[in-house]
Amino acid sequence: MDLQLTGRRALITGATAGIGLSIAQRLAAEGADVLITGRQQAKLDAAVATIHEAGRVRGILADAATAEGAATLARLVPKVDILVNNLGIYEAKDFTDIRDEDWHRLFEVNVVSGARLAKTYFPGMRERGWGRIVFVSSESGLVPPPDMIHYAVTKSAQLTIARGLAQLTKGSAVTVNTVMPGPTRSEGIVDFLKSVASRPDLTAEELEAEFFRVHRPLSLIQRMIEPHEIAALVAYLASPLAGATNGAALRVEGGIVPTIA
Repeated sequence: MDLQLTGRRALITGATAGIGLSIAQRLAAEGADVLITGRQQAKLDAAVATIHEAGRVRGILADAATAEGAATLARLVPKVDILVNNLGIYEAKDFTDIRDEDWHRLFEVNVVSGARLAKTYFPGMRERGWGRIVFVSSESGLVPPPDMIHYAVTKSAQLTIARGLAQLTKGSAVTVNTVMPGPTRSEGIVDFLKSVASRPDLTAEELEAEFFRVHRPLSLIQRMIEPHEIAALVAYLASPLAGATNGAALRVEGGIVPTIA
């Protein structure tokens, strides 16, 4: 299927690894002119080399989680057709152990960074009459894990921002949507699984099986989601084919959310 993305300029944050890297690869393969951000030059260069195998890409050294980094992006990339707010961090922590600085850190990275970039690029999309903004949230925004409450709150906030911003697109060809992945196989996932495991000596396969049995029993697929599975949905939402999908929160979480709607 041709997603009609040739020549569209797409900015993806948090794209040096994991979900963001897969999204960048898919959009590049579909013909988009891809821009990614990174804080470390070596890691950024490695990601650019990987994405370049699929298509056109440019790396920009900037921390998209900060106002300074956003200003750098606005200066170097004043116009984009597609913005994918993928940047995010997570951790497991007992609620009573969550410090004020933990709340502020997760909000700054997971919520404020995406809102800031949307504020930067949304007006231009409206003026030009076409654009796509996609927030990468999480099923945790609907089903908060008790050991990740602060993370879940930030993911709920993303759903709210995206829906509210979509209300401002009325009558235009600009859309704002959210995708909600579930637990995904990405860089650092084994360390995370170890942090919530019953024993540190479990194999990677045992860690994954125990995690879904104990911590995500509602999952229907009972496995980690692969990043390319999420990238496929994001690529569709970023395309002209998805023009009638606006203000939506789409699931790609393996059936963890136990409701129809």
